[in-house]
Amino acid sequence: MTNENTGILVVDDEFSVRDSLCSWFRKEAFRVGAAENASEALRCLQEAAWDLVLVDIKMPGMDGLELQQRIKQINPDIVIIIITAYASVETAVEALKEGAFDYITKPIDPDQLERVVRNAIEQHRLRTENIRLREKIEELDTLEEIVGDTPQMREVLKLVNSVAQTDATVLIRGESGTGKKLVAQAIHAASRRRYSPIVPVNCGAVTGSRLEDELFGQERGAVEGAQYRRKSRLEMADGGTLFLDEIDAMSLNTQVDLLQILDAKEFTRAGGSKRVRVDFRLICATHQDLEKLVREGRFREDFYYRINVVAIDLPPLRERRSDIPLLARHFLRKYSLQMNKGVTEISPDAMHILVGYDWPGNVRELANAMERATVVGKDTAILPADLSVRSSSAQAAPSGDSLGEVEKAHIALILERTGWNTPRAAEILGVDAATLCEKIEKYGLRK
Repeated sequence: MTNENTGILVVDDEFSVRDSLCSWFRKEAFRVGAAENASEALRCLQEAAWDLVLVDIKMPGMDGLELQQRIKQINPDIVIIIITAYASVETAVEALKEGAFDYITKPIDPDQLERVVRNAIEQHRLRTENIRLREKIEELDTLEEIVGDTPQMREVLKLVNSVAQTDATVLIRGESGTGKKLVAQAIHAASRRRYSPIVPVNCGAVTGSRLEDELFGQERGAVEGAQYRRKSRLEMADGGTLFLDEIDAMSLNTQVDLLQILDAKEFTRAGGSKRVRVDFRLICATHQDLEKLVREGRFREDFYYRINVVAIDLPPLRERRSDIPLLARHFLRKYSLQMNKGVTEISPDAMHILVGYDWPGNVRELANAMERATVVGKDTAILPADLSVRSSSAQAAPSGDSLGEVEKAHIALILERTGWNTPRAAEILGVDAATLCEKIEKYGLRK
């Protein structure tokens, strides 16, 4: 959710507070509204949609606590932040018990305001995604998004279906771009936790103490400058799924802490003493060889066995080339609809290039290539000139337009590449050896 799509309503009877807050939010490109009392705020809520409301507790007429109750009746998904003077912090705590996200004190510290609002918007985003998932979950089969019909991908889908019915920890392994996040989402969407959020954390993008702050949260005053309580990702995932991508980047110390939490189902925020109970399902992903990292002392052995209860291995795209036409057409339909373009087909010559390319970036690279081809394509079909990649084979593109000719050329390409090792060629093509032998005879291929 971008800032310009996020609506923030400021409710405060002091003009100076309303003016300064609205000015700050406008500079950050938020959609902003202001109200000087509860009645005006309720009118604003009826006239427009708001994602976040900042409410002053002490106002003439209806106070902030009563307004909070009224807002929740209108839309329980609106995030509320309480504005309070130091003298009324106890009242703010009462508001938190009634469902407010957090509170800020006057005079308002811009850094505290920024952090609290950022966390509130993130929570609203996760809640909104959860609502959308809940609305669509009965209509859409998420597994249909995992495109593939090779034996490897059929095995992946089988594992996704079976493990989704349990709470077992899952480790998804595969090269970058193979669709690890998509598999995690599919497991979550098919599980009993599907109506609660799936909370992703990229351990490679947030490292060290920052990762611990993200995962375990932080109490106000935990360290110098910590003027607010930071909600943990573990709490956000309560009832749902925590997805840790690039788990190999997690420090050894954090692995120890998380291992204890997985066993105890509770943790303590940094700077706090209260034990927080959590119930989440853990899914991890990596493109590294964790067993090698364990041998090198760069990954804890006990943590590895704890997260590797069920392993799902995603093959690189070059090892399931027969899925490339399925994926390419899937992405063409997707981007053609998004861009409202009349590109509906992929020419045989273009398909030959797609199938012959090794795709080091895997499915993600193929998706990007099809998006670009849809943008630049001027015909009803994707042509070779529309593609940003070229076949890694030196063979010329096949002549003719029939699917049989494309299949014949591709089988010949794979046989040539493997030195006519038919078992290996059959594995790459995603068929059994007997089927490949039938195809070789059908097309009259010779070594």
